[in-house]
Amino acid sequence: MPRFKTLEISNPDYETNNLRFLTLKTPNLKGRGDICVYVPPGLSSLDTLPIVILLHGVYGSAWSWPFSAGVHLTVDALIQKGELPPMILAMPSDGLWGDGSGFLPHGGYNFERWIAEDVPDALYEGIKGAKKESPLFIAGLSMGGFGALRIGAKYAPKFRAIAGHSSITSLPQIKFFVEESLKNYAQNVVADEDVFETFLYHRNDLPPIRFDCGTSDLLINYNRALHKKMENAGMLHHYEEHPGGHDWPYWSRHIVETLKFFAANL
Repeated sequence: MPRFKTLEISNPDYETNNLRFLTLKTPNLKGRGDICVYVPPGLSSLDTLPIVILLHGVYGSAWSWPFSAGVHLTVDALIQKGELPPMILAMPSDGLWGDGSGFLPHGGYNFERWIAEDVPDALYEGIKGAKKESPLFIAGLSMGGFGALRIGAKYAPKFRAIAGHSSITSLPQIKFFVEESLKNYAQNVVADEDVFETFLYHRNDLPPIRFDCGTSDLLINYNRALHKKMENAGMLHHYEEHPGGHDWPYWSRHIVETLKFFAANL
């Protein structure tokens, strides 16, 4: 029985570069949400592919990763070269609240469950190769890095590995980017406002973790601090720094390393 009251899927006759769009209605958003999906060509109904959920940053939406970074073209080329296994990319909106929802529950919306529950379920219903047995991964940039690392840890049994690029590591940092009051994002549990606290709370269940940041990024010291805290706590993880800032050229380059990290954890 379909989980969603409405689930609209783009017409294959008009799709390009193996991108599809899904729009579905969910109580978690009190309305509809969009997902842009890259699906490798040539799949059969018997195929079961890994799924990578990619979260965008503030100001963006479901179009950000493909149309600001061309990530679907990069993945397509890497699959053709044999450098990545065939995989599905699911690129949802954050729910389009304010400048960015933070991928948190607040104001009667649950942007966290939209990502952790609705997005995978929509793929299982509407995308060939996406099945409940599909290995699931999550990554994101900036606000999406905050969402991916925190949701990936909180829902750890769902995910094979998690990653963040130029990540917000604690909720107060979102004020660098949004005009909405921080009070709107406040959570009842401190572990839900800070990546390290989330990791600490769920440390016995954590999947493999990777994160990186540009040395010219305004969030570099926060990422270094997260790395140091994890080292001191004995939490296994992979952290890297590279030249670059808080921008699409950086994320377009280094998403490849995350995808290869995920492939290594299949």
